[in-house]
Amino acid sequence: MNLVATARLMEEMTWPEVADAARANLPVVLSLGSTEQHGPHLPLNTDVLIPLAIAREAGKQLDLVIAPPVHFGAMSRPLSGGGESFPGTLSLRASTLITTIHEVLSGLARAGFRRIVVQNWHYENAAYAWEACDLTRARHPDVRMLILEDPFGPIADDTLRELFPKGFPGWDVEHASIMETSLMYVIRPDAVRRDRIADDQSTRHPTWDVVPAPADFIPKSGVLWHPTEASEDIGRRVLAILANRLVEAIRTEL
Repeated sequence: MNLVATARLMEEMTWPEVADAARANLPVVLSLGSTEQHGPHLPLNTDVLIPLAIAREAGKQLDLVIAPPVHFGAMSRPLSGGGESFPGTLSLRASTLITTIHEVLSGLARAGFRRIVVQNWHYENAAYAWEACDLTRARHPDVRMLILEDPFGPIADDTLRELFPKGFPGWDVEHASIMETSLMYVIRPDAVRRDRIADDQSTRHPTWDVVPAPADFIPKSGVLWHPTEASEDIGRRVLAILANRLVEAIRTEL
């Protein structure tokens, strides 16, 4: 097997190729996404396509394996994802999600991988990745796991001003908005319904939550901010930032 610096999709590999990659001690990246509404202009698998693209981009600098992503995420919260009321949003309860991630990680460990990266994109998944890794560590104590719950990490103020020239609205409303739309322009431009892009936001966006969610928490389109401000240039810059952070984390910790 010719192990050159590249990203391999595990789902397209044969089992002997997976075994070779594990014996070579390659890191394997497991992306946590969702099947969730992303407004009228982005597909339901946006939270899967983006982390896979980040891993592929990182694979230009590091030799790694990309595991099949987790396509179902934690329950969509109204103030950060529009909630569960939109057709097509298919989510898991926290206990189910933790078990799912844990079992997939355990399967990667049984395959022989000893360096595993858990890379999250879906905002609501962040609280559950650590517990799944902790459970896996108890079963497979020789495995080292790297968790990127927040794909962005700290970004310098001057970079934020460049990416958000009209002002940074906060990551909680960056759902189907500037960053995700910009990234999809670069990753899957064919999947963006450009004629349906429109700005929207909830009537109220407090710093607390309410169950059941008041109607004015949820924008009718499911878009939480201003995707009309998206651009391919922003998408390329952000993809590079995210891939470089993933590479830095792997080189530092694994």
